[in-house]
Amino acid sequence: MMVSRPATNKDEVEGYLWPRWLFLRALGLIFFSAFYALAFQMHGLIGERGILPAGIYLDRVSNVLGPAARLWFAPTVLWINSNDRTLTLIVAVGLITSVLLVLNVWPKLTVAFCTILFLSCIAALQDFSSYQSDGMVLEAGFLSIFFAPRGVRPGLGAPDPPSRFSLFMLRWEWFRIYFESGLVKLLSGDLHWRNLTAMDDYYQNAPLPSWMGWYVEQLPHWYHAGTVIIILAVELVLVWAVFLPRRFRFACFVFVTALQIAIIATANYGFLNYIVLALGLVLLDDRALARVGFPFVSSVPRDNAPRSRIYRRAEAVILGVAFYTTVVAFALGASDSFLALPSKLLEPFRIANAYGLFAIMTPARYEIEFQGSNDGKTWVAYPFRYKPQDPKERPGFFGPYQPRFDWNLWFASLEPWGGSPWVVLTEERLLEGSPSVLGLFRADPFHGKRPSMVRTVLWQYWFTDLGTKGKTGAWWRREELGPFSPGVTRAKDGSTVLNGP
Repeated sequence: MMVSRPATNKDEVEGYLWPRWLFLRALGLIFFSAFYALAFQMHGLIGERGILPAGIYLDRVSNVLGPAARLWFAPTVLWINSNDRTLTLIVAVGLITSVLLVLNVWPKLTVAFCTILFLSCIAALQDFSSYQSDGMVLEAGFLSIFFAPRGVRPGLGAPDPPSRFSLFMLRWEWFRIYFESGLVKLLSGDLHWRNLTAMDDYYQNAPLPSWMGWYVEQLPHWYHAGTVIIILAVELVLVWAVFLPRRFRFACFVFVTALQIAIIATANYGFLNYIVLALGLVLLDDRALARVGFPFVSSVPRDNAPRSRIYRRAEAVILGVAFYTTVVAFALGASDSFLALPSKLLEPFRIANAYGLFAIMTPARYEIEFQGSNDGKTWVAYPFRYKPQDPKERPGFFGPYQPRFDWNLWFASLEPWGGSPWVVLTEERLLEGSPSVLGLFRADPFHGKRPSMVRTVLWQYWFTDLGTKGKTGAWWRREELGPFSPGVTRAKDGSTVLNGP
């Protein structure tokens, strides 16, 4: 029942109807952004003429594992069919269900569908799904199946308030993202964190920088050192406020929200920071939101019928296993201990994860550029949509959109090409003129005509300074380091020939 007054009685039971309502709407938007990005990338990444076709991958898994084991290893509905039409259908249904979740239509069911469909994509994306942010969303989606209210049009769901266990697990996820990230920074032994230089080159070396990050990079070392201290203080100390009385939680929410907004402004991490922001909403309660204008809502006591009690017991068992698994996943990692068995069993589903962001800071920025040629002398670059390339092009903003191809190239540039054989597969698809792979780039420099050869070149990039930018208009300076991976050439019979280096 709606009441126009805010809650002022300290003895009043804390309610979480508005935080739940806000969180589920935010989660629906995040799922929508994830499926929207996949709509433009799925065919190029794992389609029939993509870089890593899902059909080939699932066939290989099927040849090694039995029917039940393969489904557990790769939990995806693409086992039914992995052609381009099915990929399109999964993404389309994902977009529809995420909109329904935003509109608060049958939230318990729609969040389950969003989670299952997104898991189906992630389980088949192979090298293009090795992001912690994917696990964050899947874990939040799984927990929200228990957190969401029942009913087709539940409104705030006052007759079905969130259980304390599901609320705790979402807070627990939020806490682990921060605290485990802080721990790994210290445990990694990376001197950048210990000597307070981790942020000095962070903005230029991040996977996909923004123009605001360029300006922040120009600030003096004392500012960046202070940022390191703040980050470690937040991740290792402040986040413990989630377990303290409500006033401490709210103060913590305000501070970490400001931090996440600053990160969003200075770098592009897809939907990562948005899911962390959304999870922060569960630190609030109805009384707090009533003070800023939300109507106060009185929760109805939870149904205590036998059927409801059975449901709550089942929920407690499932979430209890998930809680245990999250502890073990971080504490034991890849251990062969029997204690780590639940973690290994649930690992393919990414619903009980260990987190650890930026344990090691990247010391330099490298960029892999694809180039094509018809004579081996004149090489033309394939223009990227989101990665730095033209030194005079301003870095952009595109979060929460997740450009997986551009992002993966940043990871690939940090190690020898053998660690990312999909780079050479991309060269082969460009040599073939695959429309879906060409769609991952901003344009086709050969205008539909296939080149005779494709290669990759490695560059090192640095932000320019204020003086240089003022004179030349360049945001970057770069230096060619040489070939990155073997090039490919089309033979007279149409076959592909692999060349050096």
